[in-house]
Amino acid sequence: MATGNKKCLAYLQSLAQRCANGVPPTFPIDEDLIKLCIVNQLQRLGLAEHFGQEIKEILAQVYWNYKHEESSDEPINSTATQLYKDSLAFQLLRWHGYSVSPSMLSWFLTKQGILDDIENNHEYFSSVMLNVHRATDLMFAGEYEVEKARSFARKSLEKTLSAAGTTSGPDDFTFTSFQKVIKHELDLPWLSRPVHLEHRTSFHRLSHSYNDKLLQLAKQNYEFRQSIYQYELEELKRWSKDNGLTDMGFGREKTTYCYFAVSSSISLPHDSYVRLLVAKSGIIITVADDFFDEGGSLNELKSLTGAVKRWDNKGLNGHSKTIFDALDNFVREAADKQLQQEGIDITNEFRDIWYETFASWLTEAKWSRSRSIPSMDEYVETGMTSIATHTLVLIASCFLNPSIPNYKLRPAQYETVTKLLMFISRLLNDTQSYQKEIEDGKTNFVLLYLKENPEADIEDSVAYVRQILATKEKEFLEHALMDGFSDLPKACKQLHLSCMKVFHMFFHSSNRYDSNTEMIEDIQKAIYIPLKVKTTKPKPLKADDLPLDPLALPLPLPLRLHSKSKQEYQTISNSHFNPSFRLYSKKRNTKLSAAQQLTRPISRNVYKNMVVTPKLSLSFI
Repeated sequence: MATGNKKCLAYLQSLAQRCANGVPPTFPIDEDLIKLCIVNQLQRLGLAEHFGQEIKEILAQVYWNYKHEESSDEPINSTATQLYKDSLAFQLLRWHGYSVSPSMLSWFLTKQGILDDIENNHEYFSSVMLNVHRATDLMFAGEYEVEKARSFARKSLEKTLSAAGTTSGPDDFTFTSFQKVIKHELDLPWLSRPVHLEHRTSFHRLSHSYNDKLLQLAKQNYEFRQSIYQYELEELKRWSKDNGLTDMGFGREKTTYCYFAVSSSISLPHDSYVRLLVAKSGIIITVADDFFDEGGSLNELKSLTGAVKRWDNKGLNGHSKTIFDALDNFVREAADKQLQQEGIDITNEFRDIWYETFASWLTEAKWSRSRSIPSMDEYVETGMTSIATHTLVLIASCFLNPSIPNYKLRPAQYETVTKLLMFISRLLNDTQSYQKEIEDGKTNFVLLYLKENPEADIEDSVAYVRQILATKEKEFLEHALMDGFSDLPKACKQLHLSCMKVFHMFFHSSNRYDSNTEMIEDIQKAIYIPLKVKTTKPKPLKADDLPLDPLALPLPLPLRLHSKSKQEYQTISNSHFNPSFRLYSKKRNTKLSAAQQLTRPISRNVYKNMVVTPKLSLSFI
């Protein structure tokens, strides 16, 4: 990083010169803040995968600086700038596994003068409060001060939205754009947002900025992914049809949904095999689950479960045989690949996971057919397995690098993060499926709570479940992001987190998975519809303009010059901060434009579905 630091310092000097030529001299030059903002933009645009080493070095340096800076009762920068920087650092460092104290984010809550200042000038602090609110998405269990920061930020943003409804007009591009950003953040939890589509959203919010090279790279990277997704989806459709799973005559046909779910959450091109493996698992799970719910007689279900236990299709016919044969082909192919790559035969472990899942479906089918009602403990024990999230992530984790230890595939050895994923996914599903369960004569956690608490109504029961979810999700996040809780590799824990986000996407506000229409627009945007670049630039900003989306402006807005009055606040235009990027080919050691980097031919080697992407490097000039 020595060379990179020199280049960065040279850039900062040129930035300082530009400040002297037109930006107020009190404009703070904070190297760590600039780097954090660039990392933030790269992540939000979906480009972080190309700059992994640079991001790693930047965050390591920022973390070191935070750990060794002298403590002070007063912020080093202006209040707004310091709080923006601290909240951004909290979010990025925690996301990358660094242990950061909640006080990094919540220090302002102890300073009544700052709280009053924010409340009295909420419009000018709106971009800062938005960043604080985003940072609190990564809250862990028991962090009450972070909860207070989130509540304060939310109230401030809601106040800004309320004021916007009475003060902004239809032609006020700047404010209405920022208002939409706030509504998006407040209305839809980040766990419910597909990562790939968030990259698209971020691109459109940035498309009026001056970082043309960065936007060009983001656009081509997004469409490069789309080309891969289109290819893989067609391959998956062929697989589903060849295995007889496309038209079973009952239940749901969700080939496209399953692929969209995994591709929107696991977006790295080199994880192609993992995406297809998870999608195929999801298709088999959906078809088999529907067969146990509505397609098969109890005798057929017992026969199929017995066949999975002994792993032999003798005596099966019709739908039972189709499901088993598709499962057998799937397991054989995955186990053979693992044997070729690692020299380890884990066929039996794969089979055991699937049998555990089928056995849980059979237990639930027996409850339903006999109209028996399990206890809440019995239901949770079975329901955590029947939701099948462990089936999705554990087998796929064997093909990540580094991969999951083989002994973690055994039920008694499941890590807490896996058990939390199973529990959370079950409850998310149950909050949206209880009406259908009543019609089908089945039960779930929401209905069982009502039975054991007759004084409660359905709203009380759902609220109770959501309260449990809120607690367990914070616990899950800590296990998924931080070291020290298990020996699972980071890639495996990230896959767990991606899976939970998928279930949030499907079941946060409705049962989108069962709908044939709700997901269509998202699927089109994620896989088929290319990005469009806006060519119209906004009018130049004045000093008293309201702030833009902070994604479009790497530096926090507003930047405080003095306290007291609104006239003493400044908003800095994009034209005053325009970091330039150079992309290097590590193989050739030659400079390539963003367009050249991502329009180079996609090379495929002898391994099926493996895509080799160009290696990019970031430096400052």
